[in-house]
Amino acid sequence: MLRVESVSAFYGGIQALRNVSIHVNAGEIATLLGANGAGKSTLMKVISGIHPPAKGRLVFSGLNISGLSAERILRLGVGHVPEGRQIFAPLSVIDNLTLGAYARFKMDGKKEVAKDLQSIFALFPVLQERQKQRAGTLSGGEQQMVAIGRTLMAKPKLLLLDEPSMGLAPMVVGDIFKAIQTLRSRGTTILLVEQNAKAALKVADRGYIIETGRIILEGETAELLNNKEVQRAYLGKEYREIWD
Repeated sequence: MLRVESVSAFYGGIQALRNVSIHVNAGEIATLLGANGAGKSTLMKVISGIHPPAKGRLVFSGLNISGLSAERILRLGVGHVPEGRQIFAPLSVIDNLTLGAYARFKMDGKKEVAKDLQSIFALFPVLQERQKQRAGTLSGGEQQMVAIGRTLMAKPKLLLLDEPSMGLAPMVVGDIFKAIQTLRSRGTTILLVEQNAKAALKVADRGYIIETGRIILEGETAELLNNKEVQRAYLGKEYREIWD
C-alpha cells in the first residue's frame, strides 16, 4: 500500500532523514521504533505531506504522492494522527470529530458523516458520553481518543499514528492499543510510531528501527523480539513478561 523509497529530508541545514526506505502492506500494522530525535515524526510528516522530502519517492496505492499537498494526500486516503494530539481545545468533542470529515462533506453529505460518528462512538464510548464537552477539558487519554477519532472521520485507508501512548497512564495505554487492534480488524492499515516498544511490537506485524535518520534494522515482530540489540536498547531484560 505504501512504499517510501530512499527518502531524505532536512530542517534547514540539519538532515533529519537519510535515504529511508520502508513499506507498509495493506491490512497490516507496521511500527517504527527509535529514540527521541531519530526521525520518526519527520518521516510521518513527509508521508502525510506536512514536510517536503528533499529526495526520494513516496508511492501510495500505486500513485506517486511525493510533493503533493497534505490535503491532497488526505483525500487520497492517508490520515495522520500527530504527536501531541493537537486537538481544537475550545471546541466540543463532536465538533472536533466532525471537522475531521471536512474533506468528505461535499462528496458524502451530512447524513453519511453522521453515520460515521457512530462508528467512532462505538470505538470510544466515552466520547459519546462527552460529545458536548469542550475537548480541552478532557483527560489526556480522552484527548488522544478525540485525535484518533477525528482522523478516522476522514475514512483513511492508511492511518499514521504518531506516539499515541505519549504521556498516558498504563491502563489508558492498554485501551488505546486495544482500539488499534480493533481498527486493524476492520481493515485499516496502520503505520505506528512508538517509544513504547513493548506495546508496539505486541500489536504490530513488522517493525523498523531508526537511528539518526537511518533505518538500521527491519523485520517481522518475532525477529525483532529475538534480536539482542533490540532487547537491550528498547525492551529491557523483563520484556518477556509481556508475552507470557
